[in-house]
Amino acid sequence: MRFLGASFLVLSLAVVAGCSGDPHLMNIKAGQHTPDEFAILPTKPLQMPPDLAALPMPEPGAHNITDPTPMADAVASLGGNPSQLTAQGIGASDGGLVNYASRYGRQSNIRIQLASEDLSFREHHMRRPLEQMFGTNIYYRAYEVMSLDQYAQLEYWRRAGARTPSAPPTAEQIKAARQSAPRYTGPKLEGD
Repeated sequence: MRFLGASFLVLSLAVVAGCSGDPHLMNIKAGQHTPDEFAILPTKPLQMPPDLAALPMPEPGAHNITDPTPMADAVASLGGNPSQLTAQGIGASDGGLVNYASRYGRQSNIRIQLASEDLSFREHHMRRPLEQMFGTNIYYRAYEVMSLDQYAQLEYWRRAGARTPSAPPTAEQIKAARQSAPRYTGPKLEGD
């Protein structure tokens, strides 16, 4: 009777976990049992303005000078221009690249289309009940059919004669390097 009750409990938990409509495949919080210290953003220090009568009228939802701006602070500390974070449109230096990439036309709603297709893909490849119950990460398994076999591509381009300087060496190259490496010819050590 206890076995029947325990199996019913496990089955009901699996059904409840399987009813979740969450199509997220990557569980970032899996195995994380501590608070995220990077989520705490200190506020900027308060400053007294030189003239209280010259302050602008407050606007609901407007930017406050004491609000934390971690991205702008990081850009400024690395020597960049934080005002470029709010720039809209295509920069002057990227105009030629965008024109070349869109020379055969482009869809204006491509992001919406890709997002909806990816959502339907994720809904089709959702976590199994036990994976949902234990919060496992199935991102790589779900997208495995779309991944590129890097070693097969490397061999393809090497056979085609393309230079691949940053690729790992072949087994023959490793063997040749070991054979041509100088041998230790110093004095004998104790115990040899």
